[in-house]
Amino acid sequence: MTRAGWRALPLRGAPGVAFAASVALSFVALSSQAAELTADQVRAIVAHASAAAPADLARKDLSDLDLSNIDFAGANLAGANLFASRLVSSNFSGANLSGANLNGTWLMGAQFAGANLSGSSMLGLVILGGAVTARPNFAGANLSGVRMIADLPNTDLHSANLSRARLGVDIRNQGMGQMRTDLSNAKLAGANLEGADLSRSSMAFADLRGANLRAANFFAVKLAGANLSGADVADANFTEADLDGTVFTGAKGLDAAKGMDKAANRERAVY
Repeated sequence: MTRAGWRALPLRGAPGVAFAASVALSFVALSSQAAELTADQVRAIVAHASAAAPADLARKDLSDLDLSNIDFAGANLAGANLFASRLVSSNFSGANLSGANLNGTWLMGAQFAGANLSGSSMLGLVILGGAVTARPNFAGANLSGVRMIADLPNTDLHSANLSRARLGVDIRNQGMGQMRTDLSNAKLAGANLEGADLSRSSMAFADLRGANLRAANFFAVKLAGANLSGADVADANFTEADLDGTVFTGAKGLDAAKGMDKAANRERAVY
């Protein structure tokens, strides 16, 4: 029998997760079937994998499983459904998660360095609560075309590919209290955000040195104190962005940036 409707995340012993769970509820429709494998079966598949024959979990339904502390490095999880699964302190370095559903996943301490997350969906991520306090690590990851709404302050995304990523809030989906993406103090030096939609997100004091920001949408983004030194901002849209203390020293393409005349606190930016 199939089920329909909406489901909130389980809150077993994880203080401070309730809000993030309600956020996930706003976005994620309930899967029509249970997970195809148990957590023990997934662990067995990964344990028997090797560099020559990596674990193949492509397009598997692994929703709502506790897959914490598993080494998925190099595994194939393309198109996998990981909705609401607990991936706490798991290692996905170099793994293929292209097109995967990671909505509502628990990512405290998870490692995604060098992973392929292109085209994946990452709405309502849970990164607070429980014993593990470390942020997920996306350094050098391929997040091109990702759809993400999440609280990721202080997160390492340096050299990540976020081209055409959709991190902006869809105002039409605000009826259930969806938060905006928070990348304040995030490490984004050398990242590729060309054509990314970051509208209405918070990027205060983010490190964007040398980043590719060409044609990125910073509409109403809080960029106060952010460091864009040496970044390429040609055709980027700064309409209504807060530029209080934003550093543009050595930035490229400033003359081709859009909406600077409509940005807030432009006179307080550092050029």
